[in-house]
Amino acid sequence: MKIIISPAKKMNRDTDSFDCHGLPPLLDRTEQLYRRLRELSYVELKALWGCNDQIAALNYERLQNMDLRRSLTPALLSYEGIQYQYMAPGVLADSELDYLEQNLRILSGFYGILRPFDGVTPYRLEMQARLSVAGCSNLYAFWRDTIAQYLFSEAGADEIVNLASKEYSRCVSPYVPEHTRFLTCVFGELQGDKVIEKGTKCKMARGEMVRYMAEKQVKTIKALQGFDRLGYAFAPDRSDETTYVFLSAPAKA
Repeated sequence: MKIIISPAKKMNRDTDSFDCHGLPPLLDRTEQLYRRLRELSYVELKALWGCNDQIAALNYERLQNMDLRRSLTPALLSYEGIQYQYMAPGVLADSELDYLEQNLRILSGFYGILRPFDGVTPYRLEMQARLSVAGCSNLYAFWRDTIAQYLFSEAGADEIVNLASKEYSRCVSPYVPEHTRFLTCVFGELQGDKVIEKGTKCKMARGEMVRYMAEKQVKTIKALQGFDRLGYAFAPDRSDETTYVFLSAPAKA
């Protein structure tokens, strides 16, 4: 079993808490992106990133001083988004971290795919960014099936638990082999007869699901049905072989 999740925009450095176990597996492709980004001006990069001056200045400075091979942070600790806060990797037991190292994979516009303890440096490059590189008009064209090929070449990749956003899961979902089960988890609430997902709550639930899987040492997709955290419960009548739906009660006004 492999679990795929999205990265987060906000990143930090932490070279002390845990050692990195290696470098990202697609680093040669990352180096191509790095060289292309270095060719762009501050104005071009700010437009590419779609951010304010403060964030643009920080990431422009990072890019000028970036080293892809030294002073690195394990990927799992580098991302600071809501999903990672609810995953809380810093307080997981060794057995739980071992579980994530074996099963969790982080998708990235810059690195392609990351194992939890691959060493990374802070960057800003979302998968949807319209960066032309190596004759490709965007990052989806640049990565093509490279990310999926790496993922499906790993042992245990005959079942994929998709906890990534659509922006990132589309780097994998079109390339799923015929006999591989690709299951997407949906976290929502009922509005009328429709299941509505809300951004922040989804990110919280995705992180909590990863934590649940690590704590329970989940080995089968069916075991996910026991997830009952943050007020969610498995909805069998709205689920099928490709989608597990978890519903929570709407927040009271």
